[in-house]
Amino acid sequence: SFVFNEVITPAANYRAEVMLDNAFKSDKPPFQERNIMYQEFQSAADDPEEKELGRLFYARKFNGTEMRGLTILDFSQSGLEQIVSADSATWDVRRNIWKFNQGTIYAVSPDGSFGHIVKFDEQELKLPRAPLDLASRSKDDDEMNIAEATEYLKLLKQAGDDRKIRIWALRIHQKYALPMVCVVFGTIGAAIGVRPQRTGRATSFGISVIIIFGYYVLSFIADALGKTGTLSPVMAAWLPFAAGLAIGLFLVLRASK
Repeated sequence: SFVFNEVITPAANYRAEVMLDNAFKSDKPPFQERNIMYQEFQSAADDPEEKELGRLFYARKFNGTEMRGLTILDFSQSGLEQIVSADSATWDVRRNIWKFNQGTIYAVSPDGSFGHIVKFDEQELKLPRAPLDLASRSKDDDEMNIAEATEYLKLLKQAGDDRKIRIWALRIHQKYALPMVCVVFGTIGAAIGVRPQRTGRATSFGISVIIIFGYYVLSFIADALGKTGTLSPVMAAWLPFAAGLAIGLFLVLRASK
């Protein structure tokens, strides 16, 4: 089950999505077209354990290769240090650097005034590639394996979006926990199956449906609590398994007496 969900299901889901888009001639591009925003966080100067905004990257439009209408706010030092505004920017794959075109760099003084203003036709800036990766991402969580989802989670952690970080961490743990359903159902089924039954097949089938339905109701509730942050991603993903296994072991011990 784990190998199937890791190797076959994500690739099949992605191919199915592509086929549907082609069949219905969907005009939806495989990237985010507008309002690309990336927040880079750093350790706070007064408390290394806390995080504060280090850099804010914003692009108004993206066509898949070029970003347009860019504004970058640099807070890497104490307060707002500089503002970069540019008409467009592209990522140089060979040199791992951003090339900004037709822009202005505003140096901000501690009192909030502009120290100096520099206009440029072309400027290279060493900024992270993460905004491009976030804008170019076209797969959903059910179209990624664990390795791909983990890489995407790293990008989200750099961006500092707590809600998305929590959801994707939950999805990754669920990819591990879901195959373990087999253990839960096998344990409960074994405990019920070894006991003498005076009921017919219809009743046994009804009991199975109730057990499966109850497990997935608990999974749904745990998933909702994990998304809201009431439960941690680890607890929300593994709670249904832990509860089901506890019930299964209890039934096994009871049946063995």
